[in-house]
Amino acid sequence: MDQARIDAVLNYIKSKESPSKGDPRVKQIVNRLLEDLFNAMADLDITSEEMWIACDYLQQLGKNGEWGLVFAGLGIEHFIDVKMDWEDEVSGIEFGTPRTIEGPLYVAGAPESKSYAELETIPEPNAERLYMSGFVLDETGTPIEGAKVEVWHCNLKGLYSYFDSSQPEFNLRRAIITDIDGRYEFKSFLPTGYSCPPGSCTETLMSLLGRHSSRPAHIHFFVKAPGFRKLTTQINIEGDPLIFEDFAFATREGLIPPVQRIPAYKASEYGKEEAFAKIEFNFNLVREQEHLPDGENNRTRVSIS
Repeated sequence: MDQARIDAVLNYIKSKESPSKGDPRVKQIVNRLLEDLFNAMADLDITSEEMWIACDYLQQLGKNGEWGLVFAGLGIEHFIDVKMDWEDEVSGIEFGTPRTIEGPLYVAGAPESKSYAELETIPEPNAERLYMSGFVLDETGTPIEGAKVEVWHCNLKGLYSYFDSSQPEFNLRRAIITDIDGRYEFKSFLPTGYSCPPGSCTETLMSLLGRHSSRPAHIHFFVKAPGFRKLTTQINIEGDPLIFEDFAFATREGLIPPVQRIPAYKASEYGKEEAFAKIEFNFNLVREQEHLPDGENNRTRVSIS
């Protein structure tokens, strides 16, 4: 199909827009995406059958609530992070702790506690106990008192509370307010990696692309404090074989802290009664300034109040 015909269709569609009505930004984005799509349809000779299969797929994707997974799996969410990194660099920001994707499984309203929290509402059987601690610091290494560290992760079945009705509300979800020394600590267990549900739209698309749909073990965080930019990040659990093969492209240098394993006979030295894993990790926040880009993903999130 020649370019003149493509342009004629695009111009015909644009001619139906009212110059005085609608949103100019939406018009700009939709028209650009249509132009790119129509050119791809022509260049790749995409058939009407393939387009209607795509339409059915997108309808099912929405019904399943999988758009967040596909955004992660196609690298769109990762690209958003890379773009924000570039905006920070252009603005002269020296990076603190690296940001990485939020994913679609955050739930607002988790219980808050001062300095320390236990993430398990119900004990996870046969899990390797984890104590993770560290400090929230500013760019100079000064502790930030009163910072909020929100943390969430999946259970050993790879499932998250709220989205998995068998778990209690806010299981493995807590918010920790740092003490005067900027310190936080929580007790939980080392989570497992997980895969997208078999037969799901996301898993089907990844298979058609010749890719897997699995994630390495990880723990999510939001970290924020008055006067500082909110940090969205996650750590990977050292030793997971999929760390650098994450289908969601979330692995970043500086987010794979070492895991120290304390055997039972040494546990008492740390005031514990059983063998456990230990992770120490500090979060470095960047001060908010008027000229800086937002640096935050403004998206719709589940909230329980």
